[in-house]
Amino acid sequence: MDDLVTFITEPFIFTFMQQAFVIVILVAIPTALLSCFLVLKGWSLMGDAVSHSVLPGVVIAYVIGFPYAIGAFVAGMICAMVTGFLSRNSRLKEDTVMGIVFSSMFALGLVMLTKIESDVHLDHILFGDVLGLNWQDVLETGIITLVVAASIAIKGRDLIVFVFDHQHAKVIGLPVTALHYGLLALLSLTIVGALKAVGMILVIAMLIAPGAIAHLMTQRFELMMAVAVSVSVSCSIAGVYLSFFINSAPAPTIVMLLSIGFIATFSYTSYRSKQITASVN
Repeated sequence: MDDLVTFITEPFIFTFMQQAFVIVILVAIPTALLSCFLVLKGWSLMGDAVSHSVLPGVVIAYVIGFPYAIGAFVAGMICAMVTGFLSRNSRLKEDTVMGIVFSSMFALGLVMLTKIESDVHLDHILFGDVLGLNWQDVLETGIITLVVAASIAIKGRDLIVFVFDHQHAKVIGLPVTALHYGLLALLSLTIVGALKAVGMILVIAMLIAPGAIAHLMTQRFELMMAVAVSVSVSCSIAGVYLSFFINSAPAPTIVMLLSIGFIATFSYTSYRSKQITASVN
């Protein structure tokens, strides 16, 4: 019995695992909250665009000696603002503009990374390095989580109106431009907080899957946010825990669990919908 307990609790003994558990929880909360807004707003590709665009900012920050977080945030906001400007001043649709902007910035980052000698490992930027972080990284992510959660708590109702009906929000006098860029700023900040843990590629799944799963399960926005956070935190903890025993990278394991959760939820809700339709007929 003692051997079994030791085996089950073994991942919690190591400091690097304790740090990993804490930081994935801190990443899971803001990504889940924002995923609800992104899914309902149809901004899933925006999350993809901003996450890919941070690479040149990371490289430039390294060259001038700034923290990676500052460079990544600035690059993400530049991507968002350039996308908004081009969308408003051209006949191209927003998704087309986003595709051009984020692929261009990502390519620029790759070129810069290959030309500049640095200790910035591309794999860590792309896929994260949650097991190689320290308590300072945990603290930085915690601050970002607090800022994002507090902002949503304060401006949540206005953001909900903006997401569901942009024109109505404008008519009733809400600052739609400020809400638009405020939501993009929160998105960029969240990606910055998740960058070291799960990387710029895998963070996309954490910005989409929890909200998509919750949207399938409920039609109430408040409940949707609670479900999204619960799913994201549960999969994050389980992913880190499982990765310890199967010797896999934690971030991809978390994403796989989220994918399995989405497939299971989609299958169940589709089955229930067919059952209800059959009973009515």
